[in-house]
Amino acid sequence: MSTLLEVKDVCKRYGKKTALDHLNLTLESGHIVGLLGPNGSGKTTLIKLINGILTPDEGEILVEGMKIGVETKKVVSYLPDHTYLNMGMRVRDILDYFEDFYQDFDVVRAYDMLAKLSINPNDKLKSMSKGTKEKVQLILVMSRRADLYVLDEPIAGVDPAARDYILRTILTNYDENATILISTHLIADVENVLDEVVFIQNGTISLTSSVDDIRINQGKSVDALFREVFRC
Repeated sequence: MSTLLEVKDVCKRYGKKTALDHLNLTLESGHIVGLLGPNGSGKTTLIKLINGILTPDEGEILVEGMKIGVETKKVVSYLPDHTYLNMGMRVRDILDYFEDFYQDFDVVRAYDMLAKLSINPNDKLKSMSKGTKEKVQLILVMSRRADLYVLDEPIAGVDPAARDYILRTILTNYDENATILISTHLIADVENVLDEVVFIQNGTISLTSSVDDIRINQGKSVDALFREVFRC
């Protein structure tokens, strides 16, 4: 294993509000990590910084030793929490676009996942339900052979049966040396696939732990610990 992501003393402010406060985080390759915290804790801000959508006010972020930029976008596959695709496009045209844009995009894998979810590649996105649109977006993200997958609420808009398939899709469609960072509120649904968790609160990291350590040392599930730590 090697260091994949380094977040060093990062601060991000929106006017007078501090979203991230001297946050430090290191992720190694080959793990599935849950980024967990209540609303407003800084999860999405951190994710946007990792993907170069925002820039830190202080500190730095490195992916494979590189500062965030064009080169890191080549190795990071990002699923935002909102649909960003052109609703008038057909799925097959979007796949063609991704294949042209990303050298690591595996179009065969994408069509295979579409078939397993019974999604017609000739359909336009605007004709699909919200959940199906999110499935298409996840397929696009997981069809890249990236080193770091950053998924912001990947199962929030789909039914429980589809959640199981999506989690299986995540588990079976990434290289064992890659790392997946998942931000979600549906902790009970994802904790069985997680190796590690990161609790974030008020813009700082309050806990990093392996899931096994939580179960053995705390004697409880990740979901139970989360509810205890972040009880209103």
